[in-house]
Amino acid sequence: MPNMNMLQAINNALDIAMAEDERVLCFGEDVGSFGGVFRATSHLQEKYGHARCFNTPIVEQGIVGFANGLASQGSVPVAEIQFADYIFPAFDQIVNETAKFRYRSGDLFNVGGLTLRAPYGGGISGGHYHSQSPEAYFAHTPGLKVVIPRNPYEAKGLLLASIRDPDPVLFFEPKRLYRASTGEVPEEDYQLPLGEAEVTKEGSDVTLVGWGAQMEVIERAVELAEKDGISCEVIDLRTILPWDEDTVADSVLKTGRLVVTHEAPRTGGFAGEIAAAIQERCFLYLESPVMRVTGLDTPFPLTLEKEYLPDHLKIHEAIRASVNY
Repeated sequence: MPNMNMLQAINNALDIAMAEDERVLCFGEDVGSFGGVFRATSHLQEKYGHARCFNTPIVEQGIVGFANGLASQGSVPVAEIQFADYIFPAFDQIVNETAKFRYRSGDLFNVGGLTLRAPYGGGISGGHYHSQSPEAYFAHTPGLKVVIPRNPYEAKGLLLASIRDPDPVLFFEPKRLYRASTGEVPEEDYQLPLGEAEVTKEGSDVTLVGWGAQMEVIERAVELAEKDGISCEVIDLRTILPWDEDTVADSVLKTGRLVVTHEAPRTGGFAGEIAAAIQERCFLYLESPVMRVTGLDTPFPLTLEKEYLPDHLKIHEAIRASVNY
């Protein structure tokens, strides 16, 4: 298998989807001949023409509204929001139109073919307008799916599944890993299931749950914990909505402990939803309170980015606190 970074894997997935189905359209700010600000759409316009890969005005509400219209008429739009931080002007279109289209019509019409791609998260010194993690805002909205990959292999398989899924999908890409994460990726077409978490490492003392770029951070924390003699089970949630409650609960029933980590601020972050659901299902099996290791309840800082992000040392401290409770 060839080695790819995450950008190459995403580009490869888009290429496969567009080659297979002429209804697939790719559009957004600077995605055409420029290939997008991160080059995720490189050469797609050259290969499929201006009618299927094209630039839009700098108006996110218009991008999503246009995508809704295309999807409602049978196209398969893959729209890019240049940074996830700029998805908020399109919030009304996403939560009031995209998510409710099928419901309000009694399944007479839908926009299920719609996929929204957006680079999210910190780690590139982008400051507070290029570093946010908005997944929890959309996890509160029935009618959407929210997907976040952790590496190139996952990115390709999950993106192809998202494009072909019968529901609208928000696909958040951890931009810190775009070029930093590399690995073997099959050249052929494949899909990974949406709504299913993956146990990436089995253990017996504590369960760790994360998604996206935090999975690499969790791995480093686990290395430290194992030197302390602590056996860690690691779960990549992969899909935030719907999230795989059963896999997490089964793991916590075994380990008796849970640590959840994400880059977004603590208050209202998706770790809180996981903690609430797990204590409802596993209360009598818990050996310690569910721990959350998250970003801070402040705007995302520029010069203090390292202090803001939940790193492997903070996660290691939470693991030790959970086991020694």
